[in-house]
This record gives sequence, structure tokens and C-alpha cells, in this order.
Amino acid sequence: MKIAVIGAKGLPAKQGGIEHHCEEIYSRIVRQGHSVDLFARSSYTGSLTIDKYSIQGVRVISLPCLQVKGMDALLSSALGAIASTGGSYDIIHFHALGPALFTWLPKVATTAKVVVTCHGLDWRRAKWSKISSELIHLGEKAAVRFANRLIVVSEELNSYFRQTYNINTEYITNAPSSLGTSDPNFQYGSSLGLSSGKYIMFMGRLVPEKLPDVLIRAFQTLKPEGYKLVLVGGTSDTGGYTSKLFELAADNPDIVFTNELNGPRLAEILRHAKLFVLPSEVEGLPLALLEAMQEGIPVLASNLPVHRQLLGIGKQRGMLFPVGDVPACVQSLDWALTHPQELALMAKEAQEYIKTHHNWDDIASNTLKVYNQLLEQVPDDHQPVPVPDDHQPVPVPDDKEKLKTRNGFVHPFSKILPWPNRPQQRINKFSLLPFPGTETITGQRK
Repeated sequence: MKIAVIGAKGLPAKQGGIEHHCEEIYSRIVRQGHSVDLFARSSYTGSLTIDKYSIQGVRVISLPCLQVKGMDALLSSALGAIASTGGSYDIIHFHALGPALFTWLPKVATTAKVVVTCHGLDWRRAKWSKISSELIHLGEKAAVRFANRLIVVSEELNSYFRQTYNINTEYITNAPSSLGTSDPNFQYGSSLGLSSGKYIMFMGRLVPEKLPDVLIRAFQTLKPEGYKLVLVGGTSDTGGYTSKLFELAADNPDIVFTNELNGPRLAEILRHAKLFVLPSEVEGLPLALLEAMQEGIPVLASNLPVHRQLLGIGKQRGMLFPVGDVPACVQSLDWALTHPQELALMAKEAQEYIKTHHNWDDIASNTLKVYNQLLEQVPDDHQPVPVPDDHQPVPVPDDKEKLKTRNGFVHPFSKILPWPNRPQQRINKFSLLPFPGTETITGQRK
């Protein structure tokens, strides 16, 4: 099976749930013998020109973009959609609602099955302008209209699409990333002036919808003796908001900004935290929260439906407080820091829950199952026709012809796409005749 992926910034994963999601599932799908091309942004990969490289067997194709807020995602997704039309893909998978704006292109220009994964209702995020939010919302409608299958990562999103559009979606959850080893001596943490088990941690992009300012205000109000607040994360087109956070915390030496962390340093800071807090007003299924639960770190989160799904009701696997409510956050922080035994029991329950319900092997397997189901379907408007006894296949085209689309034009990305050694035009395997509007073929889909 040949798969194209559009919507992730690139690989390897640095900061961002979609990149971690793609790295985890597609590395597993590649190991099962399938081919995966992921179209990336040059602003993420650092490539000045179109570039290709491999990460854990996934072929990353870096495309040009504009480093302008909102425009880099749109341009790279558009170019990825254009490029995917010439790659003879079986599956073209869009991640996130913004990139899904271009699902119509492979839908009308190829016979590949189009899949969209909604990781969250991004048009609700405060960082976007009105125009950007409307475009993302339009991407949501395009996903509903053009995708052969829509995947969601939480029960809340499943309910949203059923109630809003009266459609059924495929619910495939997310899972935490594998953080790997870390320094048990806590040397990096010590260099930041931290003490093991004596700080509260926030991890995520410093963007308005995650409300780190609520946590900063609550911490400054409580002033817990002997504790610090650590905010781990970089910006995401939100430099102005980040500056306001720095100003808010400027006079407090107990508030530490680490910027973006990865690998052993991230694992070290997370594993030695006393409490993890996520005060967001909008989330899809937050990987940062899953990672804290996986590591056995007690968690406090805003009372979003997805957080209730993960943490349960009544301090079952963690604590909840009303969204944006600073006094309630202060009260929850105070309770958490003064009830260590109850906190430890919740953390243990949360850790077991993650092991049972959020597993990358299962997620990759379920995603592959969706692909296989789509490729086995007969198009609704096509009836199988018996093959005449005298039916002769069209001769295999030469190399030049392979580089052409079915409209007869040389594809603009033909030089960077991995063209196969055998014909890859689509086949109706039930009748051995081509789908309407496609060429006669001689090969079988994997």
C-alpha cells in the first residue's frame, strides 16, 4: 500500500501533537511493508529547496512555504495536495482541519481514498485571526464533504460531528510519546535552579487557548513555599502573547521558562515534577497530558469534556477545575500540594489507564484497518461488469507516459515523486475493468 501524508509540519517530531502522532503510527505502518511519503514544510525541516530524506522508514518530502502566520500551513498543504495527485497513492491522509481544505483536489484528480484525522476543532483556537478561523472551519466542511473516512481522536469530537453533520466518524484515540531515558541525577533540572519534586509543571505551546496565564496568576496568588513553576514550550505564531507571559512573570524568580525541550531533557523535567497542570480552553486529545499520566505524574486540568474523559469524575485519575477560573485553580493547587497520598493514588490509576487504553501499536493497527476497509470497497456508482473473452489490456506505457496524469500533462512534481517501476493506475479488482474516467491497467494494488 502506498500512502501520502499531508498536514504534519515534518519529521522528526519536535513540538506538536500531530508530528508525534505521525511519527509513531507511520513508522509502525512502514515496518509492516507499506510505503509512506510525508509532505513537510521547509520552515520546519530547514531545507531551502525541495528536499527528501527518511525518518524511521518514512520518506519526508520537504516543500517550500511562506513563514507568515497561517500562510505556511495553507501553502504547504496546498503543495502537498498537488504533489499527491501525481504519486499514484492508494491512500492520501490529511491531518488537521486546516490542511483538509484541500481534500477536494486528490478527490477529483485521483482515485486514491482520502482520509482526514481531526485532532481538534482548530478554528476555535484563540491564536487565529477571524479569516484564518473561517478558512479552518471551511476545511472542516471540506473534510465532511470530500473525505472517504473521517477519523477523530476523542469521544467529544465523535459527538460533535454526529450532532453537527449527522455523520459517523471513526474514533481512534491518541497515545503518549515514548520519552526514553533521562538523567536520574537531575543535572539539567539543577542547572535551572530546580529541586526534584518541588515544582509545578506546564508543558505545551505558549498560545492563548492553553491559558498558561491562568496558571501563572494562580501560582502567584498561592505563593506555595518551596515550590517553583516551570513552563516548558515554545511559541506558535504567538510572539505577542508570549511577551505578555514574560511580563506577567517578570518579578517572580520562582517562575521558569525553559522554551521547547525534547528528548532526555524533557523526560527529566517531566519525571521529577510534583504536579502537571493543563489549564486549556480548547483541546483535541492533549499528548502532553497523556505523557504526564504515562509517567505517573499527578495531573490537574481544566474541566473540558476531553479532560473528563481522560481523568474521570471525582478525582478518579486526576483533578479538574473550571476553565479560566483563577480562584478555583488556586484552590486545586493548594489541595494537591497538601494531599500527597491522595495525589499518588490518582497518579497510579492514571498510569494504569493509559497502559490499557492508549497504545500506539493498537492505534497504528486501527488506522491501517481503516485504509484496508476503504481499498476493499466497490465505488457506489460502479457495477461490476464481466470481462469479455477477447479483452486485451492496453500495453504498458513507456517511462515518459508514466510521468503523465490522466489528463495528459506532465506533473509539476514529477522529479521529486517516487514513481513506481510498474504501472500503478487504479483497478477495479472485482471486474478487472478500470473505474470510470481512469486508464486501463495491467497491475494490481498491493
